[in-house]
Amino acid sequence: MTSAILNYAIGTLAALFPIANPIGAVPIFYSLTATDSRQERRKQAQRTAIDVVLILAVFLVGGRAILEFFGISLDVLRIAGGLLVGNAAWELVASKPRLMDAEQKAGAEKEDVSFTPMATPLIAGPGSIGVIIGLSARMTQWGDYLGCAIGIVLFGTLLYVCLVLGETLLSLLGRNGMGALNRVLGFFILAIAVQLIADGVLSLLHTAAPTLFK
Repeated sequence: MTSAILNYAIGTLAALFPIANPIGAVPIFYSLTATDSRQERRKQAQRTAIDVVLILAVFLVGGRAILEFFGISLDVLRIAGGLLVGNAAWELVASKPRLMDAEQKAGAEKEDVSFTPMATPLIAGPGSIGVIIGLSARMTQWGDYLGCAIGIVLFGTLLYVCLVLGETLLSLLGRNGMGALNRVLGFFILAIAVQLIADGVLSLLHTAAPTLFK
């Protein structure tokens, strides 16, 4: 049981990290909090991490019910999630901004950017939520939920560390270095998206095969 919980925790963290991309959120966070003091920025980072954990936890608990309510199969969710993740990955590879100009402007004018636009839609966006719903749909016992919840908390902790230490990371890598790192991450995320779509399509074909070839 303990090993299963640990596996789910590590698996959840590994699945969330490239898609939510906390490293890529660092430049946006620092541009939105440019006028804040170090202490205020630390508080914003803490609130952002907590909001992300809470948002993902809600979809972890209610993921199965959401799929049943809308009549969506896990395979269809994989394909839809793969398309969303692929779009996010392409934006990273092509160095497109993760926030629209209107969202960036509205965020810069807000005193508290932790919930919007940082937690959602930037970090706990459709891709991350899709991953959590997909994981919840496959869970069969409480240990699975516990492991996934631990993974979400670990991701929130890692996100907080990235945002707090982001100034050092930005100074070390610079804008060109951050851009290169984001493009590398985008390539791997794009591969994950292709895998999700392929798994969903193959599973749908396998399920439909007996009906098609009657």
